[in-house]
Amino acid sequence: MGKLLVVFRREYLERVRSRWFIIGTLLGPAFLLLIVGAPRLMGDRSDGSRDVARIDVIDATGTGLGNRVADALRARYPFSRAPYVRTVDPSKTALEEDRSVLRVQRDEVLGALVLDSTTVRGDSVHYAGRNAGSHMDVDAIRNVVRNVVLADQMASAGIDAKRVDEFSHIRLDMHVQKVGDKGIEKGNPIAVILLGYGVALLLYMMIVVYGQAIMRSVLEEKSTRVAEVVVSSVDTDTLLAGKILGVGLVAITQVVSWIVLGAAALMYFPQIMGSGDHVAGVADTSSAAGGAMAGAQGGASAAAALMKAGLPSIPVWATIALFLCFVLGFIFYASLFAAVGAMVNSQEDVQQAATPVMLLLVSSAIFMGPIMANPTSNLAKTMSILPTSAPIIMPLRMTLVPVPWVEIVGALAGVSAACAASIWISGRIYRVGLLMYGKKPTIRELAKWVKEAR
Repeated sequence: MGKLLVVFRREYLERVRSRWFIIGTLLGPAFLLLIVGAPRLMGDRSDGSRDVARIDVIDATGTGLGNRVADALRARYPFSRAPYVRTVDPSKTALEEDRSVLRVQRDEVLGALVLDSTTVRGDSVHYAGRNAGSHMDVDAIRNVVRNVVLADQMASAGIDAKRVDEFSHIRLDMHVQKVGDKGIEKGNPIAVILLGYGVALLLYMMIVVYGQAIMRSVLEEKSTRVAEVVVSSVDTDTLLAGKILGVGLVAITQVVSWIVLGAAALMYFPQIMGSGDHVAGVADTSSAAGGAMAGAQGGASAAAALMKAGLPSIPVWATIALFLCFVLGFIFYASLFAAVGAMVNSQEDVQQAATPVMLLLVSSAIFMGPIMANPTSNLAKTMSILPTSAPIIMPLRMTLVPVPWVEIVGALAGVSAACAASIWISGRIYRVGLLMYGKKPTIRELAKWVKEAR
């Protein structure tokens, strides 16, 4: 036990005292806020590219639809260069489209929009351009054409398009409350979603960053032959356990520091950005010219709204379950990373050897989006029970919807069993591989190490 504490203390203090740990702890909340806020500022408040209307509009309808679409594009994107309208005979549509494609290749226009009889019927419209891969640009152009076609069809049916447009823009605020086992829960549902995403993202980051830190530490000790000296006085199991526990406490220390700093930032952020009423009033002006300013002020308004509504409350048992998910998940992946570091002899080899472990982690992160969209689906239930993904997906589900205690206990039991298996296998690989030099071991050799290690 004394040697374990020595290794634990060394691993913990060496990392906590480092300059990069202090910098990362102080700047971590700001970085996380940037990750969450950047898509909102850069994407959610954007209607597409600034020059989205600089296109060729090929009108083969014979109804003047192209001019009306061009006028609608100018009105919606006043800072974009105007579209170029060409009224053509339907039989020459393909030739005119080829001409426009050449103009796109020469960067004279951004794309070519073809309007024909199918567009007048409201069936389809064809677009070819450099920004065809941007779904925001394509959706913006399609919506403009759809609105113009809809207005034409209503006009031909004797319906006042302006009145319909007024009715369709009625703003309806929806107030949502979450119902749990004890009734209606307090707090903002948006805050619950952000909390769930933040918890899952934080767990993923900690496992990746500090799991790889253990892997690099093992590789460094092995490549510099320091491990030979250390193993002469400390057995490999104690060394492995001390590394995992020490680095794990470093991760917990940083997470706790981020939580404290993040809570302080949320508390004082609305006061720094201005009062909630003033900000909310300005944030409604989401014009193209003031998009960036409105986005920043909208972020302040959201922060003020979240503070006013209150952060979601988490029961004590759920907090304990979240902590256990992090600890067990970290031990599971840290032991695998340590085994990978003991297998190889160079930085080039360690990246290849760590690929299977990283794939397990990345697969969990990939499913975060679909699970947030539907946390009660069979996919969410399955991924929250699998030992490889449960440490990340189960906390995500727990913060979004009520999860039966049977599923939580089953997930923790599965992760615990996976931890025991990974520690047993990794300990034997670590025991042999730490002092093994030369070529990379094969799968058969690794199996031999696990079988014969004592």
